[in-house]
Amino acid sequence: MTGPARRTALRAALGTAGAGLLAAAGTADSRQPDRGPEGRLRIATGETDGFYTAFGRLLAAQVTAAYPRLSCEVLGSEGSVANVRLLQARRAEVALALADIALAAYGGTPPFSTHVPLRAIGRVYENYIQLAVRADAPIRTVADLAGRTVSLGAPASGGAVLGDRLLRAAGLAPGTDVDVRHLLMPQAAHAMRDGSIDALLVAGGVPLPVLSGLTPRPGIRLLPLAGLLPRLRAGAGRSGSGLEAVTVPAGAYRGTPEVATIGVANLLLCRPDLPAPIAAALTHVLVRHATRLVPTTALGTQFLDARSLISTGVVPLHPGAVVAYRELHG
Repeated sequence: MTGPARRTALRAALGTAGAGLLAAAGTADSRQPDRGPEGRLRIATGETDGFYTAFGRLLAAQVTAAYPRLSCEVLGSEGSVANVRLLQARRAEVALALADIALAAYGGTPPFSTHVPLRAIGRVYENYIQLAVRADAPIRTVADLAGRTVSLGAPASGGAVLGDRLLRAAGLAPGTDVDVRHLLMPQAAHAMRDGSIDALLVAGGVPLPVLSGLTPRPGIRLLPLAGLLPRLRAGAGRSGSGLEAVTVPAGAYRGTPEVATIGVANLLLCRPDLPAPIAAALTHVLVRHATRLVPTTALGTQFLDARSLISTGVVPLHPGAVVAYRELHG
């Protein structure tokens, strides 16, 4: 299936999933017009060129369109760990984070030293963990990275945490068996081109621009990761429960075959004290405007539908979101 066809199918599926909800919600809106909540909404996302930021910008645009009294600002960051800390520091109202990082924060396990009070608005889409090597490199498995240099992403990203666990699951000691660097995506791409790193790990949608940009030169190959899931889950404990096997489609990057990798859901998080009307407004946008929240670059990305939004694991839904889901679902 071509890229445009995948996007069309994805949007059609989302439209079908939300059609019944839209009808019910539209009737309610016509009976009782509501200008909606007002206030400031800072959305912590990720690196500028990443999928988090693309999604965050679309979300901000849809929230502002639906609720003009909400002032939205998209905040860049290093990723999931940084985003949870922005919530803690009250420097963001909502944030995107990988489910395993959210579980670790909620449970007070590494990389967090104490329990972080969190609530979820919804489980919004699936991240694909993608570990790319140069196409001409004799590296076929994660274990083959022994003696090599790899970038695991920004220091405070969820990818960096998961990348460390991946190396250990493959029997490699980060910093001893593998030279680990923590580069932002543009730096990692430059390092792949000049040969100063042998591999880079990213988490996000498919395709990611940072990897697409490497297909002309030097060319890339994705390593299979799904085989490490049992050891990864065992080593990660409770936070490993958010990991599952997914497939990067053939041709997602020029010349690449289908690859079995690891997926982890992305949650839209907030603090427990987020005003209920704002939590409800966000929930309504996630359900009603789902088809407008898919970045145009997305091919294989699984944007989770209205029925999946409530599946946030051990992180409880915000009460305002619960009310909104009940209203929408009936």
